[in-house]
This record gives sequence, C-alpha cells and structure tokens, in this order.
Amino acid sequence: MEVVSQKESSMRRWIALAAILLIALAAGMWIWRAQNTAANTREAGAVQVVSAPVMQADVPARLSANGTVTAVQTVEVRPQISAIIKTVHIREGQSVRKGDRLFTLDARTEDANLGMAEAQITRDRADLTNAERNLERQRELFRQEYVSRAELDTAQNQVDMLRSQVAIDQASVEASRVARSFGEITAPIAGRTGAIAVYPGSLVQPSGAALGTALVSITQTDPINVSFTLPERELADVQQAFARGAVPVAAKLDLPGQPDLEGRLVFIDNAVDTASGTIRLKAEFPNPGNRLWPGIFVTVTLAPRTLAGALTVPVQAVQTGPEHKFVYAIGDDRKVSSLPVNVRLIQDGIAVIEGAAPGARVVVEGAHNLRPGDVVAESGNGAGKQ
Repeated sequence: MEVVSQKESSMRRWIALAAILLIALAAGMWIWRAQNTAANTREAGAVQVVSAPVMQADVPARLSANGTVTAVQTVEVRPQISAIIKTVHIREGQSVRKGDRLFTLDARTEDANLGMAEAQITRDRADLTNAERNLERQRELFRQEYVSRAELDTAQNQVDMLRSQVAIDQASVEASRVARSFGEITAPIAGRTGAIAVYPGSLVQPSGAALGTALVSITQTDPINVSFTLPERELADVQQAFARGAVPVAAKLDLPGQPDLEGRLVFIDNAVDTASGTIRLKAEFPNPGNRLWPGIFVTVTLAPRTLAGALTVPVQAVQTGPEHKFVYAIGDDRKVSSLPVNVRLIQDGIAVIEGAAPGARVVVEGAHNLRPGDVVAESGNGAGKQ
C-alpha cells in the first residue's frame, strides 16, 4: 500500500508541472498576439511605397545624336592626257597605298615629244657653245682693234639669243617629261578603290574633253569621319570642351552585341543652320577593321561637360505637379512631404535635381497613392534603380 501511495504522489507532481507549462505557453501566445495586433493596428493606415536615397556624384552630361559615316577624303582619279589604257593594275574594291600604280597608258606620243625636245636642246646647246667661242674671238680682235664695236655686239647678241633658246628648250623638256609621267597613273591617297570604269584598250581623255570620266574613285576608310548635328543651345559647352583639348566621342552601330567605337571631335562648323537651329560637327574614328563604312548610320554620344556634385534620384521619383516638379520626401516620422525640385538633366534612368538634400529618402514607387502628410511603410529599396 505504501508503494502505491508513492506512485500516485509522483504522478500528481508530473500532472501539476504539465499544467503549469501549458498555462505559461498560453500566456506567451496571448502576449504575442496582442503585440502583433497592436503593430497591425499601427500599420493599418500606412501606404506601402518603395524608396531610395538622394545620391550625390559627378555626372557627365551626355549628348546623343544620329550620325552618318563619311570618308575623310574621296578622290576621283582622272587622266591628264588623251591616250589608250594599256594596263589596269588594280581590282575593284582593292585597298591601295599612296603611290601604288593604278593604270598604265599608251604614252608613245609623249615619248616621241620628249625625244624631240631633248634633241632640240642638244642642238641649241651646241650652237650656244659655238657662239660663245666666236664671242671670245671677237673680243680678242676688238682689243687688237681688228673689228668694230658693232661686230662685237652682234656676236654678243647671238650668244644671248641662244642662251634664251636653251632655256626655252629646257622648259619644253620638263613639260614633255611631265606629260610622259601622266602615262603612269598612281594612287594620290591611301584607301579603297571603287568601281573601275575602263579596261585595257579604252580611250581616256582629260576632264575637259567630252569623254572625260573618272577612271576610278579612292575612298579613305581609316581613319573615318562621322558627321552629326546638335542643337545650337549646346554649342557653347561643346566649344569650351573643344578648346580645352580632345573631346571623346562614342559611336554605336545598330547591331546587337557590337561594342561602342571610340573617337574624338575634330570639327565644329562655322555657322548654325538657321532652318533647323543646329550646328554641324564631325568626329574622327580609327577604323582598321572597317567596322564603319561610308554612308551607314550610327548613334553618336559625347559628354562636353560634367555636373560636379550633382544630386540624383531615380527618374520615377520625380512627379509633375500643376506648377512645378516635386518629389515625395520621407521624414523621420515616416510622413511624406511634397518637395519642389528643379530637374537639370534626365539620362540613363536617373534625374539630376536641385532642391533636395543628399541622403534624404524619396518615394520611387507608390507615389500615385500619396498625399502630403500620409504615413508610409517602406517595402524594398529603390536605391539600385539609379
């Protein structure tokens, strides 16, 4: 009987302990639910928004424009003499260097004219030599008073005329040599050849003649230019940047996966187009791989100025009111207020503003449900949107 009594006593203690634990657990659950209910009550009137801080950084003010690729120079090769094409040394679309032979003309007529000019000068030089010897004899005879002054002057005139004739002959030889050199047509610049308009046996004539057509055109493709226009209001900033030194320019092809090409500004036109209110500019790009081709369109970007210490927010944070633009700033008490701002620049999803303080938090998403004085609950962070 005594053993049974001890077992009953132990059982009662375990039951009492279990009851105490159950009561403590119930009390904890009641307290947690009460706190959660209070928190929900406090958040019930708050508007869910996404916020971001006002950032401060140096922002390059980029300008974009549509550009057209143009050759630095294009030369149409034309003949200087009338002749028959003897040999064509190039192919269409071939890259040539300055001085490479392009065409050889049948220059037999020029060879004959050069030979005649050289023979003429040889004869006149011989006559001049003989006249100079005669002049020396006449001077000696004049000193011995065997000839008169008139005979000496006649000998002197003969020498002077032959010297003039030799000079004329020398000029004629040089002219014939120049004409003969036109029989070999070489590349005036380095570049890429276009369509060839003549073949061996074709008669070509100078540009002034009726059949004066270009034999071939040569276009320089490396380096190469991109022409574009900007609004005249950007002229002052571009001129100042150009005066300080090289202005980097980027060109983007309308092709997927193609990296931007880097060049530099080389030309600002001397007048604004009054019809469009734009100024014409050119940028030069290295083009060893011929990625740029004359006539294609590209998107040009340059940054002539940098906004130092600019305040930026995601562009979605800027709201448009009836009188001004503003942002919703979040106070320490989680209430929002309308903060007027001046927007200086919008690019790449950010807005450069004036009128806010660095580090202040502004509403990025959810502003359409807000009124000044509303309490907000921030969910997420829009800082990564900048």
